[in-house]
Amino acid sequence: VQLVESGGGLVQPGGSLRLSCAASGFTFSRYNMRWYRQAPRKERELVAGITGAGEATYYVDSVKGRFTISRDDAKNTVSLQMNSLKPEDTAVYYCVAWRSPITHYWGQGAQVTVSS
Repeated sequence: VQLVESGGGLVQPGGSLRLSCAASGFTFSRYNMRWYRQAPRKERELVAGITGAGEATYYVDSVKGRFTISRDDAKNTVSLQMNSLKPEDTAVYYCVAWRSPITHYWGQGAQVTVSS
């Protein structure tokens, strides 16, 4: 199983970034896909999620209206479009394939830094 994030980096406040995650080694369409983040000295936080086939999405309140999660089951990819970024969005972002509390896979993480 592999989950490989890309697209992180440094951006100014108000800017945009798009995180992508390429998945392999499991039946992608059967898994809910999630993005978590962890900032220094803070607990890990579920940022966004999307069900298999993309029929439902979830966003933590702090990113609603700014972030959009999407998936492409034909390409085994999930993306997180992040707009109007704020310094408090600075964190390591993890792509997660979630089947159950026992069955889930994590990527290595992508650093997102929002700073002027």
